[in-house]
Amino acid sequence: MKCGVALARPTLEANDSPVTGPTRERRSFRLNSSMESVNEVEAAADKLAIDAGLDEDQRFHIGMAVREAAINAVLHGNQYDPARQIAVSMENTGKDLVIVIADEGQGFHPDKVPNPLAEENLLRGTGRGIFLIRSLMDEVHFRQLHPGTELTLIKHLAPTGGKT
Repeated sequence: MKCGVALARPTLEANDSPVTGPTRERRSFRLNSSMESVNEVEAAADKLAIDAGLDEDQRFHIGMAVREAAINAVLHGNQYDPARQIAVSMENTGKDLVIVIADEGQGFHPDKVPNPLAEENLLRGTGRGIFLIRSLMDEVHFRQLHPGTELTLIKHLAPTGGKT
């Protein structure tokens, strides 16, 4: 008898969508600082990628990058504070998928995050999120909000018949 664990990617049913008020291919919503919210953001990004016609590998890359960004917002930015929320917007511009995640925390400087590839950091159990996000997306931009940090993730869409 085979035993195993199947890991399912979060999906949203039409009635369960956290999205409120889509406007012209743009979805914006605010969520609590919880791991459940991280799952909702990842699922919404997956739906955006599916609607854009991206393949499974591209969807996985976007999902992982968005998940890391949402975890950073909830954990490091808002520190699971129930009084703070994360703000999310997602848009398919026709050329790009643009995903913006903002927290209400103290802010940080991404250039001061230790390099996870440096010898002294190779065995650390944390500190790879920003590195992964930058590796998986085409563009990544940080903006200080005072309070909070806004992270913009961009995935370029290939012209018809091409791949990103």
